Amino acid sequence: MGERKGQNKYYPPDYDPKVGGLNKFLGTHALRERARKIHLGIIIIRFEMPYNIWCEGCKNHIGMGVRYNAEKTKIGMYYSTPIQQFRMKCHLCDNYIVIKTDPGNLDYVIVSGARRQENRWDPTENEQIVPDDKTVQKKLFDDPMYKLEHVVTDLKTSEDAKPRLRRLYQRNDDAWSDNYEANSRLRATFRAKKKEIKLSEENDNKLLARCSLDINLLPENDQDRNMAALMRLQSAKTIAEREKEKISDIMNRPALTCEASTDVNSNKRKKLLGCKLDGSNLGIVKKNKTATAVNVASIPGPNITAETSSQAENVSKKESAPAPICSNVSLVSSDYCNSDSDESS
Repeated sequence: MGERKGQNKYYPPDYDPKVGGLNKFLGTHALRERARKIHLGIIIIRFEMPYNIWCEGCKNHIGMGVRYNAEKTKIGMYYSTPIQQFRMKCHLCDNYIVIKTDPGNLDYVIVSGARRQENRWDPTENEQIVPDDKTVQKKLFDDPMYKLEHVVTDLKTSEDAKPRLRRLYQRNDDAWSDNYEANSRLRATFRAKKKEIKLSEENDNKLLARCSLDINLLPENDQDRNMAALMRLQSAKTIAEREKEKISDIMNRPALTCEASTDVNSNKRKKLLGCKLDGSNLGIVKKNKTATAVNVASIPGPNITAETSSQAENVSKKESAPAPICSNVSLVSSDYCNSDSDESS
């Protein structure tokens, strides 16, 4: 709409026709702001993106057909056709995209600032009909032998394609001859797929709610399941097993601290529980008081009197008599059962 601003019918009172047109009289260009860099050979145009690209500044996708205000510059010639370059700013970031024309290949080339999304292919690989270029058309018009070879090649290609086309027509008739049946089959497939998607969404929502997350989950695959099976996110033992081990440790722990290790004490306890308790099992050793008394009597010295020797004889007599039976087995020496004899000695 900017170019229409100079096409009005109003002429100011001081307008002089000798100067020229109204734009020349006012000192403005007909394109107004679009020609603000005309002295540099740059003009602002409305450029439309010729294909899908990826912006290298923000890494976002820009689709084909998005329009920009681009600076158009002539940078060269291809024979008699000018090569134009367009510079525009991305609408999502501050990155500048530069694209130029390629008249030789009838295409556009990205100079900087973006990367093309590759959707190109060779039409001959997909068995598409490729129009003949000017060189082939010229040879078909001038060379009768080349024209004959070209026609023969086309006939052979047509004959080779007939069986495949026949199979495609047959498959199309089998699949879509009955519209009601085809519609029912498609709707049944869609319902099954919809149930799977709904169930997957419910499971994902439960998992997100349990983990307090707000992210988009990708669908599961076999590799994820195998990795999850190899990882152990919980203890290898249950609570009951851990409690049982704790009780077993408490029961096997010695009541009194000693220098021996826990394993030695537990082994001794098992041996004692497996046999009959008596003095030999408990490690009780009976002292030989006769020898003690004789040794005391045989010690030379001035303090040994007849009274001392008589006491030694009494001890030896009592020792020869049978010892009383203790009702309680003590872990100390068994001599303490006869307390009277000890006091008398």
